[in-house]
Amino acid sequence: MKIADATVLITGANRGIGLAFAKAFLARGARRVYAGTRDPSRIDLAGATPLKLDVTSATDVEAAVARAGDATIVVNNAGIAAFGSFLADDAEQSLRRHLETNLLGVLRVSRAFAPVLARNGGGALLNVASIASWITNPLLANYAVSKAALWSLSNGLRNDLRAQGTQVTTLHI
Repeated sequence: MKIADATVLITGANRGIGLAFAKAFLARGARRVYAGTRDPSRIDLAGATPLKLDVTSATDVEAAVARAGDATIVVNNAGIAAFGSFLADDAEQSLRRHLETNLLGVLRVSRAFAPVLARNGGGALLNVASIASWITNPLLANYAVSKAALWSLSNGLRNDLRAQGTQVTTLHI
């Protein structure tokens, strides 16, 4: 994956790891970094292009494709991590929220940007998972399930997108 002169879209780029990705891509010579977040007014990074993007919204994802049609790298970083065990009263609701953001959000963005990446030479998808993909505890049970599922999704996307030359990687942090 070539970073210099790349055009990068990062979901969840307003803070934490997403913001660190944006800074790193800019420092390494990315031509443009689209910083996706639910509230673009929260993006305050010189050189980054704020982009309204809630990965749970098909409308936002479609608008992001229209605006960031020059993307060559997509970093699926947006995610949630709420505390709670499988035995908590709200366990099913919590798991649904985690899957909607951490798994289906990645699928939604990946499917929408796959044709963009193909048109732009193949490019790359980087899906941000977690070491919780392999281990869990009652405090982050639903988060762990969503990240384990993301790892499996990434492996499937790697097979699906290989023919178009899109590199798919998973980062377990």
